[in-house]
Amino acid sequence: MQQISRVLMELFQRARLEKPGQVDPRAAEFTLSLLAAMYDRSETGYIKTRPAAAALVALSGDSLLAKYRAFFQIYALHDGTVTSITRSTLRSLLTDLSQIPAIVGESCTLSCVEIAICSCFHGVLNSTIVEEKFLSWLGSEPAVLSWLPTCYRLSATEMVFHQARCR
Repeated sequence: MQQISRVLMELFQRARLEKPGQVDPRAAEFTLSLLAAMYDRSETGYIKTRPAAAALVALSGDSLLAKYRAFFQIYALHDGTVTSITRSTLRSLLTDLSQIPAIVGESCTLSCVEIAICSCFHGVLNSTIVEEKFLSWLGSEPAVLSWLPTCYRLSATEMVFHQARCR
C-alpha cells in the first residue's frame, strides 16, 4: 500500500499542476482508502497491483476504448508471439472490476462472471482470445460490466452546456 500511496500522490500532484483548483489535496488519500476497501478487506496492508491498476483505469476519465485496451494490457499474457487473455485471466479481471460496484452495494454473483466468460469465449476454438475479440466483446456491453459504460456516459455529459430553455 505504501508503493501505491506514493504513485497516487505523484499522479494527483501532476493532476493538480494540470488543473489547478480542480483536484482535492486529499485525492490520493481518498483513492487509497477506496482501493483498500475494495482489495484489502482483511486489512493486511497489501493490495495487488493488477486489481488496483484496473480500478484506477476504470475510474479514470479516459474513453471506453482506451479503458478496454488498458484492461487487456494489464491482464494479458505475452507468450512471445501472441498477446492474449485466457478464461482464468478474464475471470480475474471481471472479479477485480466487480469490486467497484460492490463497494456501493451493487454486487455481482460468481455465476454472473461465469456467464460473461462463456459469452466472451462463445465460438472461440482456442483457450485464449486476442485483443480484437476482447474489445469486440466489451463493445457489446456485457451485463457484468454494464455499470462501466453507464458511468462513462454520465461523466461525459457532466460538462455539456446548451442554450435550450425549457418551459
